[in-house]
Amino acid sequence: MTPSRVLIHGAGIAGPALAYWLARHGYRPTVVEQAKELRSGGSAIVVKEPALTVARSMGILTRLREVATGSRVLSLLDQDGRQLLRVPTTSPQSIEVTRSDLSTVLHQAARDDAEFLFDDTITSLRQDRSGVEVTFRRSPPRRFDLLVGADGIHSPVRRLAFGPAEQFTTDLGMYGATVPIEPGALDDPEVAVMLTAPGRMLTIHPSRGKPLAMFTFRGGRVPGYDRHDAAFHKRIVAEAYAGIGWRSPELVEAYQNHPAPFFDPLANVRMDKWSRGRVALLGDAASAVALFGDGSSMAMAGAHTLAEALAAHPDDHERAFQAYEAKHRRQVDPRHRRVSLVATLLVPRTRHGLVLRNTAVRAVGLATRNSTSSRQNSRV
Repeated sequence: MTPSRVLIHGAGIAGPALAYWLARHGYRPTVVEQAKELRSGGSAIVVKEPALTVARSMGILTRLREVATGSRVLSLLDQDGRQLLRVPTTSPQSIEVTRSDLSTVLHQAARDDAEFLFDDTITSLRQDRSGVEVTFRRSPPRRFDLLVGADGIHSPVRRLAFGPAEQFTTDLGMYGATVPIEPGALDDPEVAVMLTAPGRMLTIHPSRGKPLAMFTFRGGRVPGYDRHDAAFHKRIVAEAYAGIGWRSPELVEAYQNHPAPFFDPLANVRMDKWSRGRVALLGDAASAVALFGDGSSMAMAGAHTLAEALAAHPDDHERAFQAYEAKHRRQVDPRHRRVSLVATLLVPRTRHGLVLRNTAVRAVGLATRNSTSSRQNSRV
């Protein structure tokens, strides 16, 4: 019998994108999400190829442009808050949106053709040759033909079907933290501002009128770390940014005063295989690559690839999973190989490394301005 009932765990980016495409191929997708509703806020992300082609095929490209963040320029500051360089960030080949806006647009595209269950999660699964028995925290047990974990770097599906996260995740020795700040904290709603010091980066991003302060910093794993302990996270952020100038004290205070700011160690997920029996993984659950900033684009592209593979092999899920993995790994594997270099460029460890990075950024910025000027002159 052709598989038709697919449970997708996670309603962030990959989940609704997969639901949309599966429905187009005659499947009956159900998406379960442990949050009570689509999450609000979130950092700005860049939708670029191959996700732009996927978005165009879904008919959501115009909507994404409507909810673009409005950020046009990145102002890079030195440790004393002096501007080093202003770099244009807009491009015809990309659209910057907040993660929550992208999730909302994808959900709107999929909701009429998929079942969505919020405020629930799976607690156990048992698969056999013909399907997967799933128990939920709230809903009655159900049986599906396939199960896809599109539930992020801390994926419950990966843990239940493949094993503990420690087997597949590699810490980068870095942390990421964000907190919303008052709109009045922005000098210019079109300019994102980034300050870097050795081992630390601090960014204010406009995020479509809902600005965020973003902390990215180096540090070893703290003994007793608990990813649910907000008070612990606040202490780590305060200690990491003590002694940093510019607006650091003000932004750290905003982080301390927020009831539930975001905090997570930055890590990669690498797996030898993305499927086991009738269970497959998608997006960050299968192949998270921190720091690249295109995880959402990879999630959308992977969702399309997986749906196309299942449509091409409707009676052979194992062959479909193999085809999906073989094609999508060509997108994500090179990013894994470059992550150490990106980390070094983004958050240099030393003052010397910071000087070298800033020199390179200035050179790139100058080349970009010269190229832009040449194109404008040629039009004249």
